[in-house]
Amino acid sequence: MNRHLDRLEADIVRPPQRDNDHGILKIIPESAGPRVVTPGGGVIYSLRPPGSQTVLSENHFAEVILAPSPKIRAALASDRLREYDFPAGTLVIQPAHVEGRIEWSFTKESLIVALRTETFADLGLRELDLSKIELQPPSFGTVDRTAWRIAELLKMELARHEPASELYIDSLITLFGIHLLRTYCGTGKQLAKAKGGLSVSSARRVQEYIKENFARALSVDELAAISDLSPYHFIRAFTKTFGQSPHQYVIMLRLISAGNMLIETDLTIAEIAYLTGFSSQSHLTSTMRKYQRMTPAEIRLRR
Repeated sequence: MNRHLDRLEADIVRPPQRDNDHGILKIIPESAGPRVVTPGGGVIYSLRPPGSQTVLSENHFAEVILAPSPKIRAALASDRLREYDFPAGTLVIQPAHVEGRIEWSFTKESLIVALRTETFADLGLRELDLSKIELQPPSFGTVDRTAWRIAELLKMELARHEPASELYIDSLITLFGIHLLRTYCGTGKQLAKAKGGLSVSSARRVQEYIKENFARALSVDELAAISDLSPYHFIRAFTKTFGQSPHQYVIMLRLISAGNMLIETDLTIAEIAYLTGFSSQSHLTSTMRKYQRMTPAEIRLRR
C-alpha cells in the first residue's frame, strides 16, 4: 500500500534543542535584538543605533542588510576601513577566523546568520560532495536577492510576539547555508557519502525530484525507488543525509514557497495553498501555525 509522507511516524522528526546560553552568538551584544540558537547555528534580527562592531570567530557569519544603510565603513582581514553605501539586500560574509570590522553612522537594520563551522563543512559534503570548502565573500555592497528573501522570512519569525519556532529557523539556516555553498564557495576534493546516508548521486536525484514535485502528494515508496532502497532504509538514509526526515523536508519546502507567494503575489490564500501542495486553506493555516506559529493572513499583513 502506498504510504504518503504526511503519515510518517512522529518519532522520525526530532525538533532541535535550544542552546539557552546563545553560545555561538555571544560575540554580538544581547541588545542587538531577538535571537535564536539552533543545532545548525544562530540568527539575530538586529536593529542597532549608530556604533561599531569587530568580529573574529571560529564560526562563519553573514549579515543581510534589510534597509538602505549609507556611509558604512567596513574592512575584512584588513586594518583599512573603506566607506560604502549598502542598499537593502546587501550580503556581507565573514568566514571563520577572519577578522571583520564595521562602523555605521545611522540606525542599521539587518539579519545576522551564524553558521557553525562543522555544520557548514557537513553541508558542503552533502550538497557539493566537497571535503574542503572555502568561503569567498562578495565585494562590499553586493545585493543577493536569495539571501535577502531568506533573511526576511527569518526576520518575520524573530519579530513575532510569540516565541519563534526553532524547527523552522533551523531549516532556514540550512537553506541559507546551502545558498552560500553554491554561490560563494571554492571547490575541494570530492569524497564519498557520509556513513549511513544516501550516496551523493542519490541525494542529488532525490533532492531535485522533491523540488520539482513537492506541490503534489509524494509517497515514501516513490522516493525510495529513486535511491533503490526499501522505504524503511530510505527514511533513515535521507534523515542522515539532510538532517530532516522526508516529511519534514517537504513540509518546509511547501511553507517556504507559500510564504514567498504570500509576500510577493496577490493570489488568494486558498490558491496559494493549492499551488504549494496543501489540501485546503485550513490545512495551510494549521500547518503554518504549527511550524511557524503564524497564520498566512498574518504573514500577508507584513508585506
